[in-house]
Amino acid sequence: MNHENHTRLTLTDLDSTMLEGATIYDQMDENVGSVSHVYGTGAGMEVMLDVGTFLGMGGKTVSIPVSALSVMRDEDGDVHATTTWTKAQIEALPDDDHS
Repeated sequence: MNHENHTRLTLTDLDSTMLEGATIYDQMDENVGSVSHVYGTGAGMEVMLDVGTFLGMGGKTVSIPVSALSVMRDEDGDVHATTTWTKAQIEALPDDDHS
């Protein structure tokens, strides 16, 4: 996916409603997972990311700081994000479902 023409969003633009369901891509532009929930606001926001699922089965939920993401809106208005972390780094994070 070419993110060049996508509108970058700042921390002040972001809220949980906007981020929930957003797809996250790694540095190789591979789909890492999707945002299931968001905790906090602003720079301290934590994004709960469902990773490692296949056909809705398996996987886990990991927490990453919003500061690790570059959040943007595409031409269709859909919000997604990229990160410099690799898919392997994200999948290696401990399961953290905030239960």
